[in-house]
Amino acid sequence: MSAYAKLGRDSSARKALFRDLATDLIINERIETTVSKAKELRPIIEKMVTLGKRGDLHARRQVAAYIRKEVANEETGQDAVQKLFDEIAPRFEDRQGGYTRVLKAGPRRGDAAELAIIEFV
Repeated sequence: MSAYAKLGRDSSARKALFRDLATDLIINERIETTVSKAKELRPIIEKMVTLGKRGDLHARRQVAAYIRKEVANEETGQDAVQKLFDEIAPRFEDRQGGYTRVLKAGPRRGDAAELAIIEFV
């Protein structure tokens, strides 16, 4: 038995999937995906928020190495890394972990996969 869900992908496809999901969650602050993907995404996002709370240059570069460079706010030109450090991390300054919640949303129409909503608390 493995320590993580392989999700039917090789390691590079799995890493790309979680990079995309993490970037989308930071930009939208709430995404809908399958329960297994949401549960695997949670520790990745928790680490990103913890790095955001640290706030130094090294933490910013570590996050930038993982998160995709997508624009989060069209008006200000703010990207996902800036949003994490400027908006999301300060929100959890007094919180010691547990930055996300996973809510079950029922079966998906078509293949009946169990869906979940993952969002920031």
